[in-house]
Amino acid sequence: MSIDKIVIKGARENNLKNINLELPRDKMIVFTGLSGSGKSSLAFNTIYAEGQRRYVESLSSYARQFLGQMDKPDVEYIEGLSPSIAIDQKTTSKNPRSTVGTVTEIYDYFRLIFSKIATPYCPVCGEKIVSQSVDEIVDKIMGHKEREKLILLAPIIRGKKGEHKRILDSVKREGFTRLYIDGKEYEIQEEISLDKNKKHDIDVVVDRIIVKDGIETRLTDSTETALKLGNGLVKVMDLEGNIETFSEKLTCPNGHITIEEVEPRSFSFNSPFGMCEDCNGLGFHLEVDEDLVIPNYNLSLKDGAIDPFHTSQKGTYYYEIFKTIIEDAGFTEETLFKDLPKKTIDEILYGTNRDIRFKFNSHFSGHKIYKGPFEGVINTLNRRYHQTNSDAVKDKVEEYFVEKTCKTCNGKRLKKEILSMKINGLNISEVTDMSVTKALEWFKDLKLSKTEEKIARLILKEIIARLEFLDNVGLGYLTLSRAAGSLSGGESQRIRLATQIGSALVGVSYVLDEPSIGLHQRDNHLLIKSLRNLTDVGNTLIVVEHDEDTMIASDMIVDIGPGAGVHGGEIVFQGTYDEILKDENSITGKYLSRRLTIEPPEKRKNFTDFLEIKGAREHNLKNIDVKIPLGSLTLVTGVSGSGKSSLINSILEKELSRKLNRARTKSGDFDKIVGYEKLDKVVKIDQSPIGRTPRSNPATYTKIFDRIREIFAMTKDAKMRGYKKGRFSFNVSGGRCENCHGDGTIKVEMHFLPDVYVPCEVCHGKRYNRETLQVKYKGKTIADVLDMTIEEASVFFENIPNLKSKLDLMVDVGIGYLKLGQSSTELSGGEAQRVKLALELSKRATGKTIYILDEPTTGLHTHDIKKLIAILNRLVEGGNTVVVIEHNLDVIKCADYVVDLGPEGGDKGGELVFQGEFEDLLKCEESYTGIYLKKELEKDKKLKAKFKS
Repeated sequence: MSIDKIVIKGARENNLKNINLELPRDKMIVFTGLSGSGKSSLAFNTIYAEGQRRYVESLSSYARQFLGQMDKPDVEYIEGLSPSIAIDQKTTSKNPRSTVGTVTEIYDYFRLIFSKIATPYCPVCGEKIVSQSVDEIVDKIMGHKEREKLILLAPIIRGKKGEHKRILDSVKREGFTRLYIDGKEYEIQEEISLDKNKKHDIDVVVDRIIVKDGIETRLTDSTETALKLGNGLVKVMDLEGNIETFSEKLTCPNGHITIEEVEPRSFSFNSPFGMCEDCNGLGFHLEVDEDLVIPNYNLSLKDGAIDPFHTSQKGTYYYEIFKTIIEDAGFTEETLFKDLPKKTIDEILYGTNRDIRFKFNSHFSGHKIYKGPFEGVINTLNRRYHQTNSDAVKDKVEEYFVEKTCKTCNGKRLKKEILSMKINGLNISEVTDMSVTKALEWFKDLKLSKTEEKIARLILKEIIARLEFLDNVGLGYLTLSRAAGSLSGGESQRIRLATQIGSALVGVSYVLDEPSIGLHQRDNHLLIKSLRNLTDVGNTLIVVEHDEDTMIASDMIVDIGPGAGVHGGEIVFQGTYDEILKDENSITGKYLSRRLTIEPPEKRKNFTDFLEIKGAREHNLKNIDVKIPLGSLTLVTGVSGSGKSSLINSILEKELSRKLNRARTKSGDFDKIVGYEKLDKVVKIDQSPIGRTPRSNPATYTKIFDRIREIFAMTKDAKMRGYKKGRFSFNVSGGRCENCHGDGTIKVEMHFLPDVYVPCEVCHGKRYNRETLQVKYKGKTIADVLDMTIEEASVFFENIPNLKSKLDLMVDVGIGYLKLGQSSTELSGGEAQRVKLALELSKRATGKTIYILDEPTTGLHTHDIKKLIAILNRLVEGGNTVVVIEHNLDVIKCADYVVDLGPEGGDKGGELVFQGEFEDLLKCEESYTGIYLKKELEKDKKLKAKFKS
């Protein structure tokens, strides 16, 4: 067994062609090659899968049932392998409760330090909160009305699951006779049975008193007993059930508030002990938005101004009630909403208690007369949303809801008592609202007393170390309160990378998938330094990457190819960066040495018409005005966190979707957009999946499969048998195999083992029944066609122009290696994005469309980027406008126009550093993008000269 290298023999996973490979341990190795060449198959599906499988197999069968198992990859053997950890681009949790702080576990340490050393202040008067003595508590109780009857309670259980039999027996032995459980009174002698799976509150009745002179001694004794039993807490309840809580520990000197025992869970917005009770710790409420209900005040009722009911016909209930309210105010159904009085619009939106009388056509009982109040459109939508059991109705109504900041906690998620606890004048929410870089500075400069310093020393060490890890991988601009669901794939991957660096494991094989995604060239060195730290302490690092800086920093490069799909799966090159530059067989080497290049256009376009965004203020944008020329390829650049997504995705795309596509979206904060009248629609091409089930595939998504089914239905055999187009669908009964319902595989659930998918015994994975498979076109069945690559299908259907043109487009965007029937769940984000691009290109062009793409080079080799740029230019040549958020220098140098934001990320970003043509960007000394482009062009010249000779 080799201990200094990883030896792989006979790797055949997916398109790998029986690969043999030796990799050095404790080194940084980059896997590169064209998209679809087999990099991920080797790195993730073979090396990582086998390392993970072996580790999990060493555990007990009981533990394995919770962890699950990975299938054994198709490889003869691998030796010298360590337990492996994959850090890929899978999206982080979309749960609104998940934040950067919770994902990185830094917030857990925040909760700990605040629970130990924070000073409480009264949220009402601002006074410092101090603990109460027994005498002070007695005086407060004696301040009640004369002869008032009170019950002294000792809280012994607060919000804990269990049956609590031992505690109940202990209370019984100590001689107490009554208690309250979850607000209900019980005799201790009763048979008390509690649900062990529910949280309970148990309060023991210590004494019952009548407030009068002379009971102070008894009250003092009872209070002391209650405080001892209740761990420093005592409750006082009157006969109406009103409860006051007193603590030996924390109370406002002016009597405004008493804070119960402070624990780390008190600072959690996911715990009932700390969360704001109004929004349940979310920081926002879902509410119907007026602007989405009436998006255009220049319309009348007749024109469909009230969007949820814009299809309501004259004579129907809602149309007639709106018409009556408008006519009662002295207007008509043709009056524009902008001309209606506010009171009338408010009655339509929020309802009225006055009787409204009108006649309408009932679907069930013909003409009816209604007389009574009206609840209003917003209340109607709220009622439907909360009462319906139909997902379809809920989804439809949800389009009119937006997130509105909770007014109780102002979006801070926590109770006001918890927010009143501060360290050096800041509460926990204010600290999490800081960027990572600012929070790091704040904790390093923290001024503490000697006692506080002793308590907090170890906690601070952990917090500072974790914040430094995040800062070192280029995420210093992120705030710890930012929702995890809003992070890009690259950001979430680097967060997990920082967490792994913090764990300080040694002897592990790390497999990473393009960690440089979304990172500006300026910050590349930070990421590479962090990656090298992992190998320096004794880990093996395998990075699937196209970034040149990462390749230069690596110990070994493995180039897989030479092509994609069936044309790939072989080792083209293995060696160092200097060696690959000279290699004649490696297409990667040719691009790195600049023997092959992506050349900028010889002549750039002139512009006359512009789209202008005025006063952009969303997130960190600082009231900027941005111009985008129509009919151009415009690149939006800047360091990570500079405000690119806020400007393009939150403002431009959402506002244009609302104005041009009639989408019900709420755009970010800005003044206005000018010049959109010359556009007819907006298309966003992102990396979200093209389908969420294995039944979806490139053929169904692009509608190519509809045409293929029509071709099979037109064959002689199909006509003789009376088969229509539907017979050739694997989603409906008729032509599909009913044993596997058209899946081609059957899932077998295994106890203690991963689920096994076996080919269907009836159709042998073909998806169709025997009769359907007897119909052939040019000697191929419908199942054979689905198993073809897009490239093969393009040749097979060469005599059907409208089908071949669509298939050729898919080849042109670089996904010719995908199979027509390949499950959409198997596609990467970049592949899904290119399928969408092909679909858009296949549509009839209007020349007035604006396309918005967010980092389309994700997962693309330089050779594939060359194809992508050609595709984007085809869209522009058709008169369309293409706006791309991108860091890739090859794409930027091919742009007609560049908008550069910055200069930094987070608070120090959000400014317009540059906007204009490419040549002028090179002269802009304030732009990091311009500086690195200049360096790149100089490097291009030197390498071209060197390798030309």
